[in-house]
Amino acid sequence: MQSHEIAASGSLAGRALGSFGTAIRDTHLAISGRVFRSLGPSAVPVQRTHDAISALAYGGVALGLRQAPRAAGNAAALRARADAPSLADTVGGAFALSALNAAAGDRLEVEHDPLAVPMQLRAGGHPVDAEPAALAHAYPDATSRLVVFLHGLGGNEDVWRLDPFARDVPGRLVYGDVLAAEIGVTPVYVRYNTGRRISDNGRDLASLLDHLVAGWPVALEEIVIVGHSMGGLVARSALHVAGRGAHPWLELVRTVVCLGSPHGGAPLERGANLLGRVLQAVPETRPWGEMVDARSAGIKDLRRGTVTDDEDLPHVPPGVVVHTVSACVTADRDHLVGRVVGDILVQETSARGSNATHPLCEHEHLDSANHWTLLSHPDVAAALIRWIGNENVPER
Repeated sequence: MQSHEIAASGSLAGRALGSFGTAIRDTHLAISGRVFRSLGPSAVPVQRTHDAISALAYGGVALGLRQAPRAAGNAAALRARADAPSLADTVGGAFALSALNAAAGDRLEVEHDPLAVPMQLRAGGHPVDAEPAALAHAYPDATSRLVVFLHGLGGNEDVWRLDPFARDVPGRLVYGDVLAAEIGVTPVYVRYNTGRRISDNGRDLASLLDHLVAGWPVALEEIVIVGHSMGGLVARSALHVAGRGAHPWLELVRTVVCLGSPHGGAPLERGANLLGRVLQAVPETRPWGEMVDARSAGIKDLRRGTVTDDEDLPHVPPGVVVHTVSACVTADRDHLVGRVVGDILVQETSARGSNATHPLCEHEHLDSANHWTLLSHPDVAAALIRWIGNENVPER
């Protein structure tokens, strides 16, 4: 970790622990307040004394919880090596940053926190500037057809080649490598802050693709976008933006593939929203409901699969074909558990989408599979080859 990342981590840990201490204080006061109110006016003097002592005690604890990690981080930052790698450029550090940004990336961005993940192209474990010289260096074998890969919530470009839980897996199927070998396309990987609103990431993706097209080493004939989970929604958001403005890359897009994308919303986020509302309805649990409600804007967008700022019906430009892939954990997609649980995070009906979200095109379904199986599966690879192959490229 670099010195500024260590200091920022200490500060962030302090804020988190301080918030936890404040929640405990508010819970304590809510419970004691109910007891004192039940005792009537005679208990008011005792309550005031109790509250004053509690505020002083909890204030000291919260201050300690905030300042101790911050001081430790600042001290460790002074001892950091000058040549230490950035968290963003190590596998473990990148996954930690991705998880952190999924939870609070919108706030990190507003606060200009150095731990906020910017949207960027990634190649060889490093960021790539979308300008001619950098692109030519990063993609020496660039072809005229690109496949842009977008990860999902809490992920980064490494999810396409590594199992986030088991790291490197021998023989793991990497879609980008398969498509490069079978079709001759160039895979391009994007990393982005999944805690931001999907519509914000859609705008940034639209801009990034403008620069990518302008600086690509050879003349481009086609761009394909493959998005996993939230990545599919970001792709649709970028298409919506491009359809309303002057974005030259749009004329090159013919195919979009969404793998387990919650076009109709995600049940877990709907459950989190309900839990937050229930907890906030009672004073004793309100602080914890507020903590639940503090989840990132990106996560909240998954409740309905929202891809625009105003939740209007998104526009998929004419000539763009959107294919979808879903999965369920049961061997039979019609099993009650399979219909309810889906791939653990997304149900089949949501992943399939409808004419309300995008024109219905080909759909692939995997039984006995989960949300992360979609990142590396031979049936998905075969579908990608079929959908992206030259013989199936539709005219614009």
